[in-house]
Amino acid sequence: MTTLQQSTLAGFLADAARGVFPPSDGSVTVVPQPGPRTAGVLSFSAHAVVFTDEDPAWVRDAVARAAADQLSAPLSAAFQLEFARRTGRVPGNVDLVTVADRLPGEPPLPLVEIEDREHPRVVRALRFRDGVRVWTTEGGVLVLGRGVAGRWEAAIEVAPDARGRGLGRALGVSARHLVPEGGVVWAQQAPGNATSVRAFQAAGYRPVGAEVLLSVE
Repeated sequence: MTTLQQSTLAGFLADAARGVFPPSDGSVTVVPQPGPRTAGVLSFSAHAVVFTDEDPAWVRDAVARAAADQLSAPLSAAFQLEFARRTGRVPGNVDLVTVADRLPGEPPLPLVEIEDREHPRVVRALRFRDGVRVWTTEGGVLVLGRGVAGRWEAAIEVAPDARGRGLGRALGVSARHLVPEGGVVWAQQAPGNATSVRAFQAAGYRPVGAEVLLSVE
């Protein structure tokens, strides 16, 4: 049973972070976009949340047209293409969405914050996040910023010659130490990137759902 009663994407995210999910009844909830940058779909177990400023009736009709299996329809290619045409946006990957609680104290790695806004990781992060900060350590990069609905999001990069030694896990743990007190940190991973999925789960990130973001190119 759930006590979730939310009408915003931020509310659904806050509840999911504490393990409270919408009912697994196969339904689709439509909420307003949290801002002009991104629309998309956040899919929980048998319940999808579509965040867009489009007419909710259109969303539900498009989902119904997309696939015979209504549980998978919101994340299906058919719906994403129709959603993209309707909004003039470009759909991204279907990502696994994970979350972890903040940890007290200092990160386990010696991190050096950089101000280089031309770093490829910074350039990419600035397309999707605000307040981006970047740290480096030997063989790795950690990015932290405010993403969808203002949530703290972490991304990591491990150099090829530094892989296989637990650096990805340590970077994921470090992000948990860097978010403000009382906060949580989110991370998305492509399901096919098993190395990244394993690293974040080893760092204590809990899977909560799947997500597709549609952005303006």
